[in-house]
Amino acid sequence: MKQGWDASASPKIGDAVPRKEDQRLLLGAGQFGDDRNAPGQVYAAMVRSPHPHARILGVDASAALALPGVLCVLTGADAMADGLRPIPHSVASTGVLDVHVRNESGDPFLSDHRVLPLDKARYIGEAVAMVVAETRSAARDGAECVAVAYEPLDFTIQATQARDADAALVHDGAPQNTALDGALGDHAAVEAAFAQAAHAVKLDTWIQRVTGVPMEPRSALAVPDVASGRITLMAGGGNVVRQKRELAAVLGAPEDDVRVIAGDVGGNFGTRNAFYVEFALVAWAARRLGRPVKWTADRSESFLSDYQGRDLEAQAELALDEDGRFLALRSVNTSNIGAYSVSFGPLTKGVELATSVYAIPCARVRGRAVYTNTPPTNSYRSSGRPEAMFIMERLIDMAARQHGFDRVEIRRRNLIARDALPYTNALGLTYDSGAYERTMDAALARGAWSTFEARRAEARARGKLRGIAVANYIEIASGIPRERCEVSVDPAGRVDVVIGTLSSGQGHATSFAQLVTDAFGVRLDEVNLITGDTDRVKAGGGSHAGRSMRLAGVVIGKASAEIIDKARRIAAHAMEGRAEQIMLRDGRFSLEGSNRSLGIFDLATLSETSDALPPDLRGGLSSVCDEVSKSAGFPFGSHVCEIEIDPDTGVPEIVGYVAVDDVGRAINPLILHGQAHGAITQGLGQALFEKCHYDSGSGQLIAGSFMDYAMPKAAALPRYDTIISEQPATTNPLGVRAGGEGGTTPALAVIVNAIVDALRDHGVTHMEMPVTAASIWEAIHAADAANALASTGFSAPRRPRT
Repeated sequence: MKQGWDASASPKIGDAVPRKEDQRLLLGAGQFGDDRNAPGQVYAAMVRSPHPHARILGVDASAALALPGVLCVLTGADAMADGLRPIPHSVASTGVLDVHVRNESGDPFLSDHRVLPLDKARYIGEAVAMVVAETRSAARDGAECVAVAYEPLDFTIQATQARDADAALVHDGAPQNTALDGALGDHAAVEAAFAQAAHAVKLDTWIQRVTGVPMEPRSALAVPDVASGRITLMAGGGNVVRQKRELAAVLGAPEDDVRVIAGDVGGNFGTRNAFYVEFALVAWAARRLGRPVKWTADRSESFLSDYQGRDLEAQAELALDEDGRFLALRSVNTSNIGAYSVSFGPLTKGVELATSVYAIPCARVRGRAVYTNTPPTNSYRSSGRPEAMFIMERLIDMAARQHGFDRVEIRRRNLIARDALPYTNALGLTYDSGAYERTMDAALARGAWSTFEARRAEARARGKLRGIAVANYIEIASGIPRERCEVSVDPAGRVDVVIGTLSSGQGHATSFAQLVTDAFGVRLDEVNLITGDTDRVKAGGGSHAGRSMRLAGVVIGKASAEIIDKARRIAAHAMEGRAEQIMLRDGRFSLEGSNRSLGIFDLATLSETSDALPPDLRGGLSSVCDEVSKSAGFPFGSHVCEIEIDPDTGVPEIVGYVAVDDVGRAINPLILHGQAHGAITQGLGQALFEKCHYDSGSGQLIAGSFMDYAMPKAAALPRYDTIISEQPATTNPLGVRAGGEGGTTPALAVIVNAIVDALRDHGVTHMEMPVTAASIWEAIHAADAANALASTGFSAPRRPRT
């Protein structure tokens, strides 16, 4: 692995190249959403509901309209009168190989998500009106003066409560609050396996709701072309092509009349991947007023109205034989999708991967998507896979502890063997390849598992509690299957790559450029990546589900190969040889057996200017590749976490963290290590700190700022030991699996399992997330009290979940 490359170098695939975009960003030269402005722009502010569920009886805008600078106040009635349509969310998983959970009683109930509600507000923070004014402060003052008459209604914030027969309906006219209810697997086989099992363990858990909190809050600027009627939306997101299509649908406009531009994007993690009401609202207002309209969220608005993540309740059971071999898995997974059906992806991905990397003969997993009076949920980093791995790995540790199995050996006994791959799991999903035992052994060795008991004893002598855990994982990298790129060689000395993915910090400008420098031998600073503008980007799926490098590698690779083939034929013509005599080495096309050679930019010049070339070799060096992938990638790996707890305070400290992540093939290891660090931290944040806490009595968001929503800080993080494993995937020419989400996928499980292991002497058998110092302290004292009570012949009542 080479390090220290600069922009004038010509790196190969596999070189650890520092990100070339970092200098621009660190010097403040980035252009994020709020950095964009347009002449004559005005500003929007949202009027947001203070109720979790309330009928809108009327909107009085007179006081707001009387304020200096206020131009208009728009409501749901105005949107309906102007013909605005509901947002056409793509709720199902888009991957070709994903196993879809089908609703068992007809079509799923999909809600109408209108840009402003006409009838009622369905969660706290939902926009119910918009004020547009000459200045930002005037717009916000106007929003405070809008008087909305509400009739508060009963509400639910937990999915299982929303399924009760007497629960208030989030959407009037719906038969119930359940949007989707279906199952995968063989019910009869599972019941038979449990009936003959020697052992069984059960887990009842809630993987709590979190939010993405990207560094950059959302922003949108809409600029109308009054003469043509065309509208340009500038907004950071995950996929400008999709946003263009969805905005056109909401406005009822031809797609050619809509342009979407995204510049630099300050973090996504899935939070930005779906369409937001504010995007359509500013475009609608700009079209009405004939002036640019801008809106930028403050952090409080982000907490209230960003699409959130996770929030899955599960009742899961694992059946085992007397030797600890897994016989069957059954689970009911209930996903809180919030007030509107934005995505079923997290639920269905968790269902299809529920058996993880283990050879479980049969499984039955029911998936339920339920409406509640909370903000909609969407994909959040690794989308459904961390929940599935948490459930599986907790069950395994529980089985080991309850029935006397070694935690490592029970995993080893049940791993899918390498020679069994390709392997179709009990839920119908086929894994292409893997080396699951190899990554587990590597993680155990690097984490010094064999000598842990000595460290536990040493910690006990100091009055501390120490625990260790291992967790295996698999995920699926699929997503929108279509990707398109245009590669063109400019004779002036630049290679342009236009592609439909979109970076939000992943380093595409560097890693994608490496694909080109590896193919052509040009310098890194001679590659120009063009993304995020639908006037240039005609098609593509954006960045989500680990698809970017996997699909970019295919389309850039094929386009580059076509250019090289044409360049070789031009070189043969120019040097009076045959195409098969032309060798490409170090960026030069040379005639075998001679000292003659031409660079790719020389050949581009000849192709554009030489009349001596045959017609098929003229017209420049460029190629378009537009492909629909019929495959997926399956990243996998193993993590080991070692943790120490102060029993007097409950404070946990992660003293060791090893991650072995198989990415298939590492294009840029330096970027992949950075991705792993960030991904682990997001998993650690959920395991130990983060929770969108809604008060059960009022429905109010209690954790609505960084004062109350705890984020992991650098001082709380260990030094991660990240190891890249490369077992090439069989589903694409480069062998890429994916590398952006694997760090998060097992982190929840391995951290919680390590904490439970540390608390084993106190009799603690499970901890719900976030596992805070307070909850650890309470668990220690509750377990000690229960143990003391049990010694007298009595038992303590079970505490309700909070």
